[in-house]
This record gives sequence, C-alpha cells and structure tokens, in this order.
Amino acid sequence: MSILVVGSVAFDSIRTPHGTVDRCLGGAATHFALAASFFTHIRVIGVVGEDFTAEHEAVFHARKIDIAGIERAAGNSFHWTGEYRENLNEAQTLRTDLNVFERFQPKIPEAYLDSEFLFLANIDPVLQHQVRKQMPRVLMVCGDTMNYWITGHAENLAHMLHDLDALLINDGEAKLLAKEANLVRAAARIMEMGPKTLIVKHGEYGSTAFFGEQSFPVRVCNRFFRAPALPLEEVVDPTGAGDSFAGGFFGYLASQLEITPAVFKRAMFYGGVMGSFTVERFGTERLQQLTREEIDERFGRFRELSHLDAE
Repeated sequence: MSILVVGSVAFDSIRTPHGTVDRCLGGAATHFALAASFFTHIRVIGVVGEDFTAEHEAVFHARKIDIAGIERAAGNSFHWTGEYRENLNEAQTLRTDLNVFERFQPKIPEAYLDSEFLFLANIDPVLQHQVRKQMPRVLMVCGDTMNYWITGHAENLAHMLHDLDALLINDGEAKLLAKEANLVRAAARIMEMGPKTLIVKHGEYGSTAFFGEQSFPVRVCNRFFRAPALPLEEVVDPTGAGDSFAGGFFGYLASQLEITPAVFKRAMFYGGVMGSFTVERFGTERLQQLTREEIDERFGRFRELSHLDAE
C-alpha cells in the first residue's frame, strides 16, 4: 500500500541542553516519511527552495521515498529555529521563516492519485481540505493540526476535521480544540466534529486512542486504548518525535492486509518506537541510521513491558 503525505520539508536550527545544530533537515512531512518508509511505500508532496540540494534529496532516496511531488521554488526553504530548556516537552520558537512555504499550493501528480492512504501533516487546514477533495478513493485518511490553526482558523479547521478517519494531536491540542480540560470528554467532543478515531500523543508518557460509535478502521469493544512509552535514558532532541510517531503508526497500518483491533494496537506501539528513536539524535540523524532490525527489537521490548499480546 502507498501512503501520500502532504506537509513541510524544512530546515531546523535547534538548541537543547545537549547542544546546538544549525539548519538540519526537518519538517513534518520529512519525519513522517522517513519513519513510515520502514513499513511501506511513501510519496511526498511539499515545496523546497534553492537551498535544498542533492545531498538532502539523497536522504529520501536512501529510504526509497518518492519525492517527485516535492516542488522546487525560487528562494529558501521553510526554516524553523527553536530551543528546548529543562522541559524537553515544550519547544520555544525563536524564529519562523516560511520562505517558499508561504506560497505553498499542493499539486498532486497524476501518478499519486492511486495512493491508498493519505496523511495530512500540519499545514493550513484549507490546503488539507483541498488535498482531501482530490483524493476521494483513499482507504483511510489521517491528519494533524496545531494550536495556531485551532485558535485562529477554527472555521477552516472544522471543514477539514469532517474529512478525517483519524486525527493525531497532542493532549494540550486536544483540550484546546474541544475547550475541555478533561481528556475523555475532550475526545468525545472532537469525534463529534468529524474524526471517527482520535489518537492523542502524550510525549514521554505514551499515547491514547479514542474510538467513536463509527470508529474507523476497526470496531472495538473498549472505547479507548492506552499505549505506554518506553523509558529512555537520554533525550537529545524532541523535534519531529510526534511526526515520527505518526509515520510509524500509519506506516504499520498501511503495511497490513487487514486492519483489526490487534493491528491497530500494534500500530500505536510502532508509532512509539519510531518516536523514541527520533529523540536520540538531532533532526533526522537517527532515522537515517536506523535499521528495521533495531525497530523490531525495540518493539519486542515494548511488547514485553506492556504485555501487549496477553489477551
């Protein structure tokens, strides 16, 4: 199965207690694509500037990721500068240079129209909605959003939410979107907005899936499922961990012949696995070095820790 991901391909300058890196490869679509590529075929739609070189392309080619949908535009690529202090769960944005991303209008190549799965990474919900309308035959569509769109573009976001089988956001975003401090009640309100399933990321504390009455792609007896996070000795850079979680989660789902409740649960654990690798190095460095054997070994540790298959 093929996943089409639409989102940012960017450069990040990051400072954490473990050091500083300048203009490393980043972006939501980049982290998602690299993580998901260990499970299935990935196609990317985005835009980059003249500073995106053959060396950067090679990172995608090494994972056999199709980047024919990445547009080249005059100017510089999207560049985010941020800092993490003692609390590594919160990034402080120091500067955002949208550059060519400011004029981004996703164009779907004809060869991508047969993609079976669609992931709408964190971009303007108007663009997300436009892409979804052009892909009516996808088997499953997942999406992401953030505080900026929730607080300032509520009407456009509402249209996008109706398009989704599953929404993946963090717990703070979920509570903000629902205007509800209790996460269980917040999840119920969000699913009333359109998504059939809600995946809430809790950073170092794991993730929770909430299922509505018409949950997709599986019907489950329990209304929610909690996947823990694997305790890590050291976190170097949390940037992109959530997007890598999404890539592992969605990539594993797309790799399976049938999406059952057991497959859905394992997908959440694989999401946690991919996020846990990403934070071990700056940017995409760890994902570039990763092997499928390492992924499966760490998944085994998750399984042992959580008694995942006990039922």
